[in-house]
Amino acid sequence: MKLIAAVLMTLLASLGYAAETAPAAQAPNDAVHRNAGVAKAPDVGNVKVPKATGPDARTVAEIVAKGADLKDKPVVVRGKVVKYTAGVMGKNWVHLRDGSGSAADNTNDVVVTTKDETKVGDVVLARGTVRTDVNLGSGYSYKVLVEEATLQK
Repeated sequence: MKLIAAVLMTLLASLGYAAETAPAAQAPNDAVHRNAGVAKAPDVGNVKVPKATGPDARTVAEIVAKGADLKDKPVVVRGKVVKYTAGVMGKNWVHLRDGSGSAADNTNDVVVTTKDETKVGDVVLARGTVRTDVNLGSGYSYKVLVEEATLQK
């Protein structure tokens, strides 16, 4: 696990992330770090994206707030890509927002891992599995994460 953490830190440093942006450098508070991870997405102002449809469709806020109930279940979420980091630990890391939730309690942003590529500003439909309490070591942990997602534009 220490090797993975060292590799992750090296990759993040090569992408320009300073150690002080890591969640471990911030005060520990689950409400603040509900979606802590590789790095927080920048403030992009108001985002409004229509909710996905179908039985597994959820908003970003629903996924974050109901993570425990959705653990290991498939979800579909439509959101705007507000941050994209490619090739970290063999995955692309995508922050999605749809206009639901609140920045004050970090329910407005969900992190998605995928092999698919995208770019900031794209609106995508992500289909993946909800994971909770994912700890990558070195202070990189996620209360809620959508893993192994496929993206559609």
